[in-house]
Amino acid sequence: MVFTKEVDLGGKAFSFETGRFAKQADGAIMVRYADTMVLASVVSAREAKEGQDYFPLQVEYREKTAAAGKIPGGFFKREGRPTEKEILSSRLIDRPIRPMFPKDYFNETQVLVTVYSSDMQHDGDILGACAASAALMVSDIPFDGPIAEVRVGRVQGKFIINPTFDELEKSDLDVTVAGTADSIVMVEGESKEISEADMLAALKFGNEYIRILCHAQVELAEMIKRPKRPILLPESPAGLVDAVQELAGLKLKDLSRTVLSKEERSEATGKVYQEVNQALAEKYPDQEEWINHVLHDLEKEAMRSTILDDGKRLDGRGLADIRPITCDVGLLPRTHGSALFTRGETQSLTSATLGTKLDEQILDGLLPETTKRFMLHYNFPPFSVGEVGRVGAVGRREIGHGNLAERALKNLIPTETDFPYTVRVVSDILESNGSSSMATVCAGSLALFDAGVPLRRPIAGIAMGLVKENEKVAILSDILGNEDHLGDMDFKVAGTREGITAFQMDIKIKGITIEIMEKALQQAKEGR
Repeated sequence: MVFTKEVDLGGKAFSFETGRFAKQADGAIMVRYADTMVLASVVSAREAKEGQDYFPLQVEYREKTAAAGKIPGGFFKREGRPTEKEILSSRLIDRPIRPMFPKDYFNETQVLVTVYSSDMQHDGDILGACAASAALMVSDIPFDGPIAEVRVGRVQGKFIINPTFDELEKSDLDVTVAGTADSIVMVEGESKEISEADMLAALKFGNEYIRILCHAQVELAEMIKRPKRPILLPESPAGLVDAVQELAGLKLKDLSRTVLSKEERSEATGKVYQEVNQALAEKYPDQEEWINHVLHDLEKEAMRSTILDDGKRLDGRGLADIRPITCDVGLLPRTHGSALFTRGETQSLTSATLGTKLDEQILDGLLPETTKRFMLHYNFPPFSVGEVGRVGAVGRREIGHGNLAERALKNLIPTETDFPYTVRVVSDILESNGSSSMATVCAGSLALFDAGVPLRRPIAGIAMGLVKENEKVAILSDILGNEDHLGDMDFKVAGTREGITAFQMDIKIKGITIEIMEKALQQAKEGR
């Protein structure tokens, strides 16, 4: 049986349909907006693998060239590996739905989103996020949604919901915002030095339409009335939690109040983990995973209580304090421009290279072929965090971080008429303890000036964090890696003295309010 729910979104019909396509998936939704159609299918394993202690979620977004009436290029004439655009769109879908799964759900889950029709004016990425949420809502997979995602533009001072590609060309901002009916879950975008007030106004505008789409998904799920599958939670051995608490609780609290470097803290925390496992090995044999799980929770609780109750952070800073910064330029003698930017234990060595129009990158996808004259590439070698790791193809994280830094800088690059060069910036992260993408923005700005690129103004970036327990809220400036891992938010804001040029927010809780966003933006402005 086919079920459909249609709403009006900015004067255009936005429809959800289920029951016609992909009926053997746990859930499937075809979304249509104008003549763009996107199918999302979701499937989740019936039980978690033995020993699984994390949520293995895979999100893949693909664009069929036939959707735009095109045949793929190349020898094989079929779609190949994901393009950079598809990888970035996959991340735009993954990030808002991931926090909505129950904390203890560890079943392997796959979300596949495919563009089957494109009107060449509306991007399929935001439709894909709405389709993925709706597919999870109508499935039996546990999901604390719905969420919806919209894009906001502004042309001649007027906000536009889900602007066309033509409208985005004239817009001074491009904001993708995802949320529930009453809170914000994810934000990403770029702008031409807009103010914090304008940014908040754009989020509020977008949230009105998010509410409409969320209500539509709830109504569609109520039509189908499919019960959610139960979550089978393994129980910890009797007395184990209390035993770990007794052995490690005070030690981890003391560590959270002791100022240590990243390496020293890792060694000290690892020693506590080792001592507790050795002490409980006889009483609780083969329970190392459970013991480490409890220790991780205690470590998280200790750090969060130190921040909320004492107003102090792991490295002794206050909530709004910035780590020491050093900047050097011209270190690489044969590059056109170079810079070394160090903030605390995060360091970026960045180069800038100028080329001709022949060096522009050719972009080929659903849209007509175009070129790009400013590129930023971000590399994150394993030695930057003191680890041995895989070296090879660029990962999704590196593509996402590079894209954010590129968007932060690109609107300050002079026009082709004023500066007829192709520009490539490459950031190699040599050390990382939080906010390496924002270090890339700062190093990129310095390297571009060193290369003689006449940027209108310097650009800087900062990563904000959040620790929230009920009514207690602490907003952190220039977060460490541990504060990102154990906290509730990672909100990166880049810009000039005049305004914001790029932003990206991800959270681990079910959503945050506009009021918290406002405080974070103001604190970020002071830090920037």
